[in-house]
Amino acid sequence: MSAQDILIKGARELGIDLSERQTALFMVYLSRLRVWNEKINLTAVRTDRDIVIKHFIDSISPAELIDKKVKVLDIGSGAGFPGVPLKIVRPDLEVTLLESSGKKVAFLKDLIRKLGLEKLRAVPVRAEDARNAIPRHSFDCVITRAVGSIQYVLELSLPYINGDGEIILMRGRTGAEGFEGSGLEAKFTLERDKSMTLPYGGQERRLLKFKTRVC
Repeated sequence: MSAQDILIKGARELGIDLSERQTALFMVYLSRLRVWNEKINLTAVRTDRDIVIKHFIDSISPAELIDKKVKVLDIGSGAGFPGVPLKIVRPDLEVTLLESSGKKVAFLKDLIRKLGLEKLRAVPVRAEDARNAIPRHSFDCVITRAVGSIQYVLELSLPYINGDGEIILMRGRTGAEGFEGSGLEAKFTLERDKSMTLPYGGQERRLLKFKTRVC
């Protein structure tokens, strides 16, 4: 089965019917990843099949958890995951990709030009840097994919979300362990804890959606 067929059928299993244009954008993404992976280490996942399953399909799995027409901050975006795939399937979103590696941001900017998507930008800063130029309390949703412990990511995300903001954590099978009894309940409410298995790969995933109690 081709990478394109895996993408289309895998997305459909998640309840997402990709248009021809969206499918074509993912194939451009795949092509640019291959080209840039020869220059810099964007991802250890190398085969087209694995990139589609472990990066593209995984990245779009939280799409239904995000409200319409909101501003999304992807912290630790790396090669654009999950922010770019989410933007492809949810063009209504305004997405900012935060990535500290200048080389990876160069790739992201090249990719954004090739995709021709509006309201998608990559910024070469660290989220931990209190002096960075990212506006505080200006995002409706912060999303992260495997960048640290629950406590670390929630505290890192808090300054960037607005008063009614949400934080989505994409986790492995460990899920929400470490949240209860940590003291985080004073600041955050766990609204959704969604377990799922990725199509084809069989990897277990947990999607955690938090709301802030205070800002």
